[in-house]
Amino acid sequence: MVVAKRLFQYALHVKGIILTAVIALILSVSADVLSPLVAKNLIDHHILGIEHGWVETNHSSQAVHFQGKLYKRMTYATAEEKEGKKASILQVGKYFYFVNSDVPQEGERTVKNHVLIVSLHGKTTSYKATPLSVTDIFHFYQPEVPYMLKRFIVYLLLFIVSGVAAYGQFYYLQKAANRIIQKMRNDLFSQLQRLPISYFDHLPAGKVVARITNDTEAIHDLYVAVLSNFLTGIIYMAGIYTAMFLLDAKLALFCLVLLPILYVWMKIYRIFAQKYNHIIRSKNSELNAMLNEAIQGMSIIQVFRRQKQVYHDFEQLNDTHYKYQNKLLTLNSLSSHNLVGILRNLIFVVFIWYFGHDAIGIQTTLSIGLLYAYIDYINRLFNPINNIVNQFGNLEQALVAGERVFHLLDQEGITVSKQTIPRFQGNVTFDHVYFGYKDHQYVLKDIHFEAKQGETIALVGHSGSGKSSIMNVLFRFYDCQKGEIRIDGVNIQDIPKQTLREHMGIVLQDPYLFTGTIFTNVSLNDPRITREKVEDVLKAVGAEQILQHLEKGIDEPVIEKGSTLSAGQRQLISFARALAFNPAILILDEATSNIDTETEALIQGAMDVLKRGRTTFVIAHRLSTIKNADQIIVLDRGEIVEHGSHDSLMAQKGTYYQMYQMQHGLAFSDVS
Repeated sequence: MVVAKRLFQYALHVKGIILTAVIALILSVSADVLSPLVAKNLIDHHILGIEHGWVETNHSSQAVHFQGKLYKRMTYATAEEKEGKKASILQVGKYFYFVNSDVPQEGERTVKNHVLIVSLHGKTTSYKATPLSVTDIFHFYQPEVPYMLKRFIVYLLLFIVSGVAAYGQFYYLQKAANRIIQKMRNDLFSQLQRLPISYFDHLPAGKVVARITNDTEAIHDLYVAVLSNFLTGIIYMAGIYTAMFLLDAKLALFCLVLLPILYVWMKIYRIFAQKYNHIIRSKNSELNAMLNEAIQGMSIIQVFRRQKQVYHDFEQLNDTHYKYQNKLLTLNSLSSHNLVGILRNLIFVVFIWYFGHDAIGIQTTLSIGLLYAYIDYINRLFNPINNIVNQFGNLEQALVAGERVFHLLDQEGITVSKQTIPRFQGNVTFDHVYFGYKDHQYVLKDIHFEAKQGETIALVGHSGSGKSSIMNVLFRFYDCQKGEIRIDGVNIQDIPKQTLREHMGIVLQDPYLFTGTIFTNVSLNDPRITREKVEDVLKAVGAEQILQHLEKGIDEPVIEKGSTLSAGQRQLISFARALAFNPAILILDEATSNIDTETEALIQGAMDVLKRGRTTFVIAHRLSTIKNADQIIVLDRGEIVEHGSHDSLMAQKGTYYQMYQMQHGLAFSDVS
């Protein structure tokens, strides 16, 4: 139960709120459990109280006038008054009779011609009985009215206390659950930002989203529904069993058999439910991943008319999810009303047999109040039992969801460092670097070069040649297996990753914009970057001409991924973002491959100004954009095959020369 223990540890963060909820719960349950005892007292001692013994008295206090004499209930009589002449009031059928003598409460009663006949232990005793009218009965009830009124008030107050406390318990448990899930989601999102990029290579975004949304919501239900019902049930059952033992220990002992039955059933239930829930949660994550992928690639799906195939794949996954949902539904159906219904009927059979066989006899008198209280308690006992059993499904879902959440939280992440270092000069050295995404499968082999401060280094080569991998290891998205990468003579693996990236910037081939405005996408809400600076960097990259027609300027709203902007506009904003942070090392990852010629010219015109004092790495397919680079590194299958300036490489007439000629439309035979 490691998951349960860790969920409990999360609850300790809001232990004050939960303690308040538990106190409110105890008040609510206590008031609820006490109300049948008050009702029993009201019935046995007051509503049926007139059948208890009476005594003739001379004192009018709490006494009733009848046939010219004063009578008082033995309960209210003084010790001296109890020595007086006894009288009795008994109900036979639907009529009440007054007998001017002490009549035993036990035995079988019949009335014939105003004579009460009581049969007990085979003996028959006769008493003269006077039938009571409704008015007479009302008079005998007069002393009970104040006491009955007090009991009604107490009963009403218990009802109010129970209702108010139940509201407080629900409110504070909800509040605690919301706080816990808020913290858990913050921890998950923080953990996502600490995880290495390699973690996301094999984990679709939809599965990650499912853990932060769906799985945490299942855990939320644990703290609200499951915790509430289990706490309520345990406290409620403890109170009810206590009251039942006080009323009749023998029957209460039999009712205790319910507890091991529930425990055994919960163990059996978990065996199957855990398996089903694991599959359901996994398939739910896959559904999220497929939906995310389909939405992202909807244009491709529609253009290539793959709607039916994608629908078929989704339908298969959804059918598997539906299949196991039904299995879990069957299991839950067996464990809820059916199980509880059988147990309830069993207890009632025992209850009827017990009172019919043992209590309702000639030698005993059945207390109506006791009968009412026990029936009420048995009914109340099965409410928490039913609620607990119905929460088995939510409990298991929450435990499985918690296991998935904690699995993500337990991944080894990168400690976020607050360390700062002076801005780099920008001298970068790759010293015989070997790197592979899988062990011993190198995609970079013996990469060795130096980039001096202010130089522009161009990386060219066919797809898969290792250009982007060089940037990945420079940013420490991945670490090289052999060799060293040094910035200003310091091994980058000796610098915390966040600190290393503080003075580095990147512009990707496919720029990513966040929901917000152009200003927030450039500044990323960094307080150091002012509106004036944003306007300056936009102007520096030439975005001013392209963005000037936008109605709100830099406050123009940007929706998800900047889909309302052109590719050129998105790229310029991404370029301005990198420049706004004034990086010492700037990486342009095919930054001009997706923009038009006019926009490319704007960027190229700004580059000469922007690269001063900044080491710039350019990954480019358009070789015309890197003619002025200080160094051009030609890669092939992870190795450097050529290295030099544009003119020197063209003079060699090697790989670079052939690539350049091919891009300019010349036949291979003409350049060989």
